[in-house]
Amino acid sequence: MYSSPQFDLMLSKLDKTLMPEHIAVIMDGNRRWAKERNLPAAIGHREGEKAFHKLVEVASDIGIKVLTAYAFSVENWKRSTEEVGILMHLFEFYMKEERKYLIQNKIKFRIIGDKSPLPASLIKEFVKTEELTKDFTGMTLNLAVNYGSRMEIITAVRDLAGMVKNGQLKTEEIDEVVISEHLMTRGQKDPDLLIRTSGEMRISNFLLWQCAYSEFFFTEAYWPEFTPELFLTAIGEYQRRNRRFGGS
Repeated sequence: MYSSPQFDLMLSKLDKTLMPEHIAVIMDGNRRWAKERNLPAAIGHREGEKAFHKLVEVASDIGIKVLTAYAFSVENWKRSTEEVGILMHLFEFYMKEERKYLIQNKIKFRIIGDKSPLPASLIKEFVKTEELTKDFTGMTLNLAVNYGSRMEIITAVRDLAGMVKNGQLKTEEIDEVVISEHLMTRGQKDPDLLIRTSGEMRISNFLLWQCAYSEFFFTEAYWPEFTPELFLTAIGEYQRRNRRFGGS
């Protein structure tokens, strides 16, 4: 378990009865972190992977039930062929390296997004990890790869339209619960807290439906600089918020 004097003190001050159940993270700033240090973007992504490993470890250890991380959006295909190739290789490396850790810690792994355009070798690694961890009851780790929330909602609408056409569903039966159960996060509580790094203050087509009432935490730190201590800072800020869900 991760430990430092500052981390341990911060953790002791958190209210264990007010911990967020589901945390979503937009991991932003790997390339800018590298550029400011005159390093290749690949180094930034590798350092970002290290920060991600620490996040998964800490989130699991402190009892977070669901962690959803935005790793590669549908828009990210617009990046250079070289950088996309590096990212695909890094995802495959991560799966091979981290699978043992996920299994040892009973972490259920899921990909949200369209896997079909990904390299066949990467799909194989993702599916293998999903299969090996599908029955685990520890933290659920959703990794959003080739994910876009508008695409997710369009897919759900098409599915529901097909069900109505086939007589499996009446239009008046479509409500928030039905729509939620046709999204990629079906069966999971909506995020309580959304964290974004690198100073950007937008959610960039990430969990648009699910984050309707999430608390947002933005930090200037680039993703490779996102420490366990900063993670607890975000949770502490979340606990100081008054969540009214539209009420008084």
